[in-house]
Amino acid sequence: MKILGIVLVLLVALEHLYFLYLEMFLWTKPKGLKTFGNTAERAEASKVLAANQGLYNGFLAAGLVWGLIYPNAAAGVHIQMFFLACVIVAGIYGGISVKKTILYVQGGPALLALLALLAT
Repeated sequence: MKILGIVLVLLVALEHLYFLYLEMFLWTKPKGLKTFGNTAERAEASKVLAANQGLYNGFLAAGLVWGLIYPNAAAGVHIQMFFLACVIVAGIYGGISVKKTILYVQGGPALLALLALLAT
């Protein structure tokens, strides 16, 4: 179960690095427009906010990786749990306020990772 937890935490971290990339660098590009269902005008008007949001996703990824490499393994697991809880809350909020699929795409993997960590 420990390896599964590590793999799932890495998956969530990679997912958030991808969100960072989408929101900071592709927001006004065709891939970003399609992914977020934006028009070019709306994307241009909100690109600074999207970049800020992407930066926060990067912080979540960094926190998860920090927890994985932290020298004290027990403390590292607690760090991972904290950042996974942050991701879950963000997924719930996004699912309620923006689009229901955010709950599953963002919150689902984080919840699975948290459950795997709790089971070890």
